[in-house]
Amino acid sequence: MQSNLTRRSFTLLGVAGATVALLPKAAFALNVDQARALIDKLIGEINSVINSGKSESAMFKSFEAIFARYADENYIALSALGPAGRQASAGQKKAFVAAFKRYIAVKYGKRFREFIGGKIEVTDAKPLKNFFEVKSVAKLQGQSPFEVRWQVFDKSGKTRFFNIIIEGVNMLASERTEIGAMLDQQGGDIDKLIAALKATG
Repeated sequence: MQSNLTRRSFTLLGVAGATVALLPKAAFALNVDQARALIDKLIGEINSVINSGKSESAMFKSFEAIFARYADENYIALSALGPAGRQASAGQKKAFVAAFKRYIAVKYGKRFREFIGGKIEVTDAKPLKNFFEVKSVAKLQGQSPFEVRWQVFDKSGKTRFFNIIIEGVNMLASERTEIGAMLDQQGGDIDKLIAALKATG
């Protein structure tokens, strides 16, 4: 499947806004310094992997472990599944989340693998509505620097990122669109969608 990571889309950003609006409006237990520290640590690990000289498959395993440590994978997966999740059984949701974790790690691992020889640096962090956004800049060899934004909350009780925006393209929005399209291709059958995700990962 072709990735949409390099394509800007006003439609996707509109979906993202609707998703963010659903986030809980509780008082922050998290603060901006903690959000920035999480992403500083995360980026340090990403920089280490992309410049490690590992094989592609080894990199993907490393990215999968990084996502497990720093991302709210359940939130991201169920957000991508969208309204179809309301009809899914508990077992289907569990299986979908497991398949999605590998799928998203490989997909974004491929994107970060393009950063080999470069690095990502945190530049700023600020509160936005009911979460925090940490801005970073990717500096790649032979390319102009570009922005990568990380959105962070502690909805699960742990500080985790729940969204990435790379060059203006929003992960939550694009994944909901792509997973929805995959589900349509499978005739709305969640079990077939899970099998398709496993095949792509």
